[in-house]
Amino acid sequence: MFGAGRIGKIHAANLARQPGVRLKYVVDVNREAAAALAALYGAQVADVDGAMGDAAIGATVVCSSTDTHADLILASAAQKKHVFCEKPVDLALNRARACADAVAKAGVVCMIGFQRRFDPTFSALKARIDAGEIGEPEMLVVTSRDPGAPPVEYIRHSGGIFKDMLIHDFDIFRWILDDEADTLHATGSCLSDPAIAEAGDIDSTAVTIRTKRGRLCQINTARRSGYSYDQRFEVLGGAGMLQAGNVRPTEVTAYSTKAVSNDVPEAFFLERYRAAYAAEIAHFFDAVNHGKPVRTTVADGLKALELAEAATLSWREQRIVRLGENA
Repeated sequence: MFGAGRIGKIHAANLARQPGVRLKYVVDVNREAAAALAALYGAQVADVDGAMGDAAIGATVVCSSTDTHADLILASAAQKKHVFCEKPVDLALNRARACADAVAKAGVVCMIGFQRRFDPTFSALKARIDAGEIGEPEMLVVTSRDPGAPPVEYIRHSGGIFKDMLIHDFDIFRWILDDEADTLHATGSCLSDPAIAEAGDIDSTAVTIRTKRGRLCQINTARRSGYSYDQRFEVLGGAGMLQAGNVRPTEVTAYSTKAVSNDVPEAFFLERYRAAYAAEIAHFFDAVNHGKPVRTTVADGLKALELAEAATLSWREQRIVRLGENA
């Protein structure tokens, strides 16, 4: 495992539950963090070369910073090791394409961590679309709001909101509508913290996509909700509509003479997607052990990055972008 931060801890706990899987090495620039995580699961602290050079290692799990993802995917492919990598593949399209080529040539499994596809509610909605419950999907509306922005120092090196935050929403768009974008228009503002604008980014966006089959998708996002972590979407079809709502800590409803109230949604993504993270790691190792295809491939990572790149261009140049023109 590369990366011993908050997402590394989640993945380590989940992979430890997989039959026939053992965490052997933890690699992190912060050796204290690596040692603490390794101690929990009987692993060792190692460096990149030591871990990659061990022929007994069958798979790598990449949870480190984005600027390391491509190098670690390429190194894993070169050593014929399967790889699970957190999003995005890279911040640059040419680097992401090089990863896709290397994985294909090596014949290894490469799964990208788009955990929202494994969320029980989202998966149930997708299954009902595929079963024809609402007819052909015509419009998707996605709401994605964080409770608060990450530190400005992180934002400065994140690649911008479209690559850092909306890349998940772009993957949801492709998965739910089972279609590809033809044109995209993105606009945005900085409404919560002037320091974000000074770092060259925005904190609020509105994206409109028209697909190759004429379907429409609207995505609205904010780095600050002011209330909790807000993740929901709705799909309009020819025969009805399906909605996927938020997850709350409990489903208790309180009634009084003043109000009817429920819990606010889960506080952040680690809580909201707890079940999804467990399911995606189980899916990865099931695919590795049984030669099955993974649900979120490096090609999916590349497609989402292409949309993020197009959105960044659209926002900066204040125009509609046709997909493929910035390839």
